[in-house]
Amino acid sequence: MTVKIDAKVIAEAALGLLDEVGLDGLTMRKVAAALDVQAPALYWHVKNKRELLDAMAQRLFVSAVDGVEGPRRGEDWQGWVLALAGRLRRAMLRYRDGAKVLAGTYVSDDAMWRIVELTLRTLEDAGFSAFDAERVFPILLHYTVGFVIEEQAQFGAEYADGNPYDLAQLAQAVDADRYPRTARMVADIFKADTDAEFDHGLRVILAGIQATRAVSETS
Repeated sequence: MTVKIDAKVIAEAALGLLDEVGLDGLTMRKVAAALDVQAPALYWHVKNKRELLDAMAQRLFVSAVDGVEGPRRGEDWQGWVLALAGRLRRAMLRYRDGAKVLAGTYVSDDAMWRIVELTLRTLEDAGFSAFDAERVFPILLHYTVGFVIEEQAQFGAEYADGNPYDLAQLAQAVDADRYPRTARMVADIFKADTDAEFDHGLRVILAGIQATRAVSETS
């Protein structure tokens, strides 16, 4: 049976190629081959790689937030935000370079507007002003995407001569006699549980948001 080609089908095929070729190796020709069509057939639906990346980002984001609802009874806003960011992180980690796909792309989908509206409502219900609530979503999105970009870089998939983030190589890169604190920090960071590190960083941000909000309310 012939699959009907549209932007969604093309984006899903492209995402499926990432583990094999990475974002830098992804081409319209390779996506067309995966769909068993000629490359010109794709250009009816995505005009260039920029539009392909936007379509890929949209599919990734939609999958991340599918089924998300407002906080359950008794769930505070911080816990709800942590869970939302965790879903987005896991969605990006499903694909090699998943965070790079989402970074800097234009996502226009009802799922995006719905989740932004839900986030704003959750924060306003928690007592945030509309202005303060509007500033939170971009901060959370940028932290999550940035964290995963760094996290995926540490896999070292782009390096032909071995992963420079390997602990043994890092130990050789930093002169522990001259920079003992730096050497300790590097070793600690790259031995750390990334789930715990992500959660810790997000909690620090949320604490800052809460503190800034308290200051603005009393000034």
